[in-house]
Amino acid sequence: YCSLMASQPSAPPTSRPIGAPPLAAWQRVCCIVLAAACAAMLGVGAWMTPSREGYGTHTQLGIPPCAWKWTTGTPCATCGMTTAVSHAAHAEFWASLKTQPFGFLVALGAAVAFWIALHGAITGARVDRVLDWLLRPRYLLVGGLLFFGSWGYKVWADAHAIA
Repeated sequence: YCSLMASQPSAPPTSRPIGAPPLAAWQRVCCIVLAAACAAMLGVGAWMTPSREGYGTHTQLGIPPCAWKWTTGTPCATCGMTTAVSHAAHAEFWASLKTQPFGFLVALGAAVAFWIALHGAITGARVDRVLDWLLRPRYLLVGGLLFFGSWGYKVWADAHAIA
């Protein structure tokens, strides 16, 4: 057996890297910026007091009340998003989901993105592939359907006085 193995030509050793190359410095900076933006959004949400009405929390930032709601009497597509993020930042997950389901998903996505981006910034791991995966048309379509479904829920909940 040993003589048989000795007669077989051996392939030269390769020095190819295992896995993808690490993130470039500019990509790590982008990860830091993304992590900081997500942390800022959740930090501002934690700083604010969620509105009991299920919308209007954004007025604590000096932003005027929703013109759509004032004009039509029905919630706009983003009504309750800031309130939902604020609830989630206070670890009031059920209240966040009940207030505006898509706002809850935004807060959850920001928390996950924070940790993924921080991991990429520190280790250089190829976290950009997650974004490539999420930006596929079918996932964007699902996100759009969830967004408009949440708007429908918000209109229904507002009509039935569910905050």
